[in-house]
Amino acid sequence: MILVTGGAGFIGANFVLDWLAQTDEPIINLDKLTYAGNLQNLASLEGDPRHIFIQGDIKDHEKVAALLSQFQPRAIIHLAAESHVDRSIHGPEDFIQTNIVGTFRLLEAARQYWQNLEERTRQAFRFLHVSTDEVYGSLCKDAPAFTETHCYQPNSPYSASKASSDQLVRAYHHTYGLPTLITNCSNNYGPFQFPEKLIPLMIVNALAGRPLPIYGDGQQIRDWLYVKDHCSALRCVLEHGKPGETYNIGGWNEKPNIEIVQTICELLDALRPADYHKLITYVTDRPGHDRRYAIDARKIERELGWKPVETFETGIRKTIQWYLEHQTWVASVQSGEYQKWIETHYQGQAG
Repeated sequence: MILVTGGAGFIGANFVLDWLAQTDEPIINLDKLTYAGNLQNLASLEGDPRHIFIQGDIKDHEKVAALLSQFQPRAIIHLAAESHVDRSIHGPEDFIQTNIVGTFRLLEAARQYWQNLEERTRQAFRFLHVSTDEVYGSLCKDAPAFTETHCYQPNSPYSASKASSDQLVRAYHHTYGLPTLITNCSNNYGPFQFPEKLIPLMIVNALAGRPLPIYGDGQQIRDWLYVKDHCSALRCVLEHGKPGETYNIGGWNEKPNIEIVQTICELLDALRPADYHKLITYVTDRPGHDRRYAIDARKIERELGWKPVETFETGIRKTIQWYLEHQTWVASVQSGEYQKWIETHYQGQAG
């Protein structure tokens, strides 16, 4: 049995679904169910005894400790996080509390649980902390991609909070011996992604005939990773990674944002004919917008034998098709807090 935090969110839900499609090993899924946590993402698991959902906050030390004592998981996969840069700029407090304080309290509960395990079980236990390439800062156009030894230079409250959590995880390994693993991934996309992030936002807005807001000149470059590839990488790191090590997970798909949006428009034109390109709208760039991220994923391929299956071309087609086929899911998340927030913080262009 394993414990997953944040398992009702985008990457978390995909991980839970992927895990239970690959194995019968049960999952305890701990999620606070904030705006981005959605049990509809896991509707296909209703009644499945392998999936044990617990609503709760990783900052609640007593609750986490009780779950660990009750279920005795062999591993923790820590995905719970506040993750949207724009939200961190407008309201950093939640990012400090969840990503830093929450990770600290989870680590404390895990350490106490791990230290009391029988020796053989202690040796097999793992704490896998899932992080981001944004902790490394911004790259110049021709600079080498981020490796695992790249210096941390976070440039937003979000990336600073994740960098802090990474360092806490590292410290708990070196100070206490807790068998931790850290992964830093590039930009994920795919099914169930909350439509505040670039790709789902563009798909949803285009289908609704709303403007497609592009920050600045649209030349910010990101490395794109299909979420199901990310899930397979996490399984690989959990089973074969060396405690104390960090593994970068990337898709080898560097592309500027404007190219991503143009590709979405072209694919939608073929599937649902309309002139989507005319909806592209340039808006004021956000503060401190990093120019380029790029992941060097050679270490995980060399040491653990993992590499992505999807190209961007295959992954984006699958993603667009998923959103076309799940309009009810889209409608359900386009309400309430999300709608109010997106209208306020995207200058009214997105909502």
